[in-house]
Amino acid sequence: MARGIKDKVAILGMGCSKFGERWDTGPEELMVEAYLEAMQDAGIEPTQLDAAWFSTHIDEIGTGKGGTPLSLALRLPNIAVTRVENFCASGSEALRGAVYAVASGAADIALALGVEKLKDTGYGGLPVSNPGTLNPQWAPNGSAPGNFAQLASAYRAKHGIAKEDLKRAIAHVSVKSHANGSKNPKAHLRNEISEDQALNAPMIAEPLGLFDCCGVSDGAAAAIVTTPEIAKAMGKKDLVTIKAMQLSVSNGLESQHNSWDGSYFHTARIAAKKAYQEAGIEKPREEVSMIEVHDCFSITELVTMEDLFISPEGGAVKDVMDGFYDSSGSVPCQIDGGLKCFGHPIGASGLRMAYEMYLQLQGRAGERQLANPKIGLTHNLGGSPSQNVCSVAIVGLEGV
Repeated sequence: MARGIKDKVAILGMGCSKFGERWDTGPEELMVEAYLEAMQDAGIEPTQLDAAWFSTHIDEIGTGKGGTPLSLALRLPNIAVTRVENFCASGSEALRGAVYAVASGAADIALALGVEKLKDTGYGGLPVSNPGTLNPQWAPNGSAPGNFAQLASAYRAKHGIAKEDLKRAIAHVSVKSHANGSKNPKAHLRNEISEDQALNAPMIAEPLGLFDCCGVSDGAAAAIVTTPEIAKAMGKKDLVTIKAMQLSVSNGLESQHNSWDGSYFHTARIAAKKAYQEAGIEKPREEVSMIEVHDCFSITELVTMEDLFISPEGGAVKDVMDGFYDSSGSVPCQIDGGLKCFGHPIGASGLRMAYEMYLQLQGRAGERQLANPKIGLTHNLGGSPSQNVCSVAIVGLEGV
């Protein structure tokens, strides 16, 4: 019977590049930027790395799906490098690979690194794949904003929420995240916005306006993981350990019959339940200190509050408007600014979320530091509402 990985793996070091329109750098420079910070933080030499996991989504780096771009850019010592890709959850998938290698005893020290140079692809938004047989059924306009606008409509219809009330709630989500991001020197977008700006911004896909959509950015993030025993032997204190890592993948339920009403993410609820069980968390609303969720659109963040069982069913609008998820609230969300302020370099986002949780738990988040966080959760979503993968990871101080 599976026993889980709670507290079997510690984060030895992490690094994150500056996110933004990095026209002055290639993916190699971004990888090096994140890697050097992580290595310095960990206090190790490259020869101490046993294996690496590399995430990137777009075929703009090297040729094929191999791990050589990471090994070449970092001059790794001929160790195993595994390239992973799982839609927008690719960064979390890289971290999961490294964590599982250490937890299993296959590696003493492992590296996870994700990178994306989206600006160089020339797209104004996430690249659009060729339509498949299901595409016309659930995405008539073929766009990410269109898909998630349908999520908003379904959520509003299910819970009987007035159109203006929902628009005001998702505007608050955006205002909150931009206020947080303004304090983060590594964020792409650092300007605060007002509720009026959010509500009166150009409409992208009703009810999602300009400020309800995350931007397009370049960036990289990295994590180095090991066992708590090795970390302590190296003199590390205040260890941040992995409490749970769970992944759930759509199997067609959402898109092939009508048991799913389009108002929530089926995979997120499954991954969250498994993660809480693995971490030993029974009351997430009370036990989780902070969260980073996949806010590709403001409505996604709002719906995710319920999918993570922090807000009650249909209660996220009230919690958002009450400030429950603000930086001064009970469970701060996107304390670093989230995808709204970092953009979404696909291969890096999941690791960037973990980076913020790590800094906060070690009391190293600077101006945006929260008071006494103990448990952090990251939620990384890939695909569309009707076909997706969802990763939920929980980290915390050792012994908590």
